[in-house]
Amino acid sequence: MKISSKYDWLNHVEGLPKMVAEGVKLGKLNTTEVAGPKSNPEIMALAKEAGVAGIYKSDEVAWCAVAMVVLALRAGKKVPFTGYDRLRAKSFLKFGTKIDVPELGDVLVFNRDGGGHVGLYVGEDPSYYHVAGGNQSNQFSVTRIAKNRLSEARRPDYSIGTPASVKRIYLSATGGVSENEA
Repeated sequence: MKISSKYDWLNHVEGLPKMVAEGVKLGKLNTTEVAGPKSNPEIMALAKEAGVAGIYKSDEVAWCAVAMVVLALRAGKKVPFTGYDRLRAKSFLKFGTKIDVPELGDVLVFNRDGGGHVGLYVGEDPSYYHVAGGNQSNQFSVTRIAKNRLSEARRPDYSIGTPASVKRIYLSATGGVSENEA
């Protein structure tokens, strides 16, 4: 499944943050988990690109952090952790700079039963963030995640200044709501 057409506006934002632009590209690929003992080759290729192919063995294992590492690397961002930490959403608490109010392109680290979840801010409504990320309904997608689950928001380091498109994006309160990204 691709990113919902509801988010097509992302294709037309001038100066879209690079991590979001890479997420839009990834959202056009077939990144849906394969049920059973086989794994989706696209997701396994992400693990290889993230540098964790030797320890990531199946798309049944949570891969939100793997996808986020790949988006950061493709966007030319420094990922300050290696090995197993590239499989852990909470490792992104060491990425970029902590911010109080998330905006377009910021990395959002969430709490969930059994661990964490990580994705990119693409908007918000009164109660939910609209988050682009991997392992959301077993695919790369945009979903709504309750604001009260946010652990921390992190701003990627921008070498030539923060893009003008980095701002709060207000969206309608429609679409599926994620309860658990395990």
